[in-house]
Amino acid sequence: MYFKRDLSTALMRYKKFPVVAILGPRQSGKTTLAQHFFNQHKFVTLEHPDSRLFAKTDPERFLYEFENPHGIIIDEFQYVPELLHYIQIEVDQKKRPGYFVLTGSQNFTQVRRSSVRQRKLKSNDYDVGGLNQAITQSLAGRVGILTLLPMSIHEQLENKLFLDLDTLMFKGAYPRIYSDDLLPLDFYPSYIKTYIERDVRDLAHVGDILIFQKFMRMCAAHIGQALKIDNLATNLGVDQRTVNQWIAVLEASYILYQLKPYHNNYNKRLTKTPKIYFYDTGLACSLLDIKSRDALALSPFRGNIFESFMITDFYKQYYNIGLQPSLYFWRDQNGRLEVDCVIDKGNEVIPVEIKSGQTFSSSFFSAINEWSKLADVDLEKNNVVYGGDLNQQRSNGAIIGWQEASTFIARMYEGVIGL
Repeated sequence: MYFKRDLSTALMRYKKFPVVAILGPRQSGKTTLAQHFFNQHKFVTLEHPDSRLFAKTDPERFLYEFENPHGIIIDEFQYVPELLHYIQIEVDQKKRPGYFVLTGSQNFTQVRRSSVRQRKLKSNDYDVGGLNQAITQSLAGRVGILTLLPMSIHEQLENKLFLDLDTLMFKGAYPRIYSDDLLPLDFYPSYIKTYIERDVRDLAHVGDILIFQKFMRMCAAHIGQALKIDNLATNLGVDQRTVNQWIAVLEASYILYQLKPYHNNYNKRLTKTPKIYFYDTGLACSLLDIKSRDALALSPFRGNIFESFMITDFYKQYYNIGLQPSLYFWRDQNGRLEVDCVIDKGNEVIPVEIKSGQTFSSSFFSAINEWSKLADVDLEKNNVVYGGDLNQQRSNGAIIGWQEASTFIARMYEGVIGL
């Protein structure tokens, strides 16, 4: 089953590049989207061992074998990053817009091969974020890079996958859950074992996978909170360098991300510690052993999961229109005053407070109003996104229901990039 994806509009712009790269987590729908949008291209996946060996041992012949008038989709190209050099030569010799379409699931590349006996990951074994860097270095000026995450709220609504809020957060947003009518209790443990653990074991040389499983569960328990590396390291019995590298690997695999603090100090001492969020709340629920929609509704983690749900959706909205997210949070050092999300548009700063309650309260504006006065931001630019349905502009800011917030970023950029 094909679900309409919002990234298609950006793809219409990006197909003018000789190379289009679509990056994102496994099972986010990259291959399906590429094959649907570039439906006359030949397709090859480097997940297949024979294709991977062919591309590694004879890259010129590999590209010649798939030569055709329309183009080629190379799926999971991160397995043979050296192929980028030969693609560059092809691009420079033959001017063909949208000919090469690359999909990739891990944004890191191996710098040097570790010893078979090596059990711990060294910080210089992998260049985390290196796949994106490798593309831009090899194909500078020739490639358009897009990111496809699991479905956004808007995509779920547009594809008539409408569910109540707690069900959406519990089920998560991976397309296959909906296309194959899979239970989250079946999908996510399999996803973790099949993809995350396999990738980590193969690429990060984790000796004890049980410790890594505990690490992932502890990360989920810190969702929406400041990330304390020293506490994680102590509880896991590993050093801080290992924890930092494991976090970097999960970031590069599009499992979690760190929201950075906004640095304008406004004469305040600010926290420098990032907060941790998951790209998919269904995956986070699985790691937290939340087994049903009703269990989530009563969970002490629900507020933090809703915060992750909405901030991640802002990330999705940015990526789906082909822009890099510019999202932060603001918090003073003693934690007395905090703004959940600060959007930096360059020429203006837009604060967003996120509240999980379904009943709106005027107290939701308290912190954001105080911050706006401190930052000299017009109160009317304040926004409160909450778990209900009311949408209303007030003198001290906008009240935005969670469904209406599904187009918040796109509306901000209307007329800027042809939206």
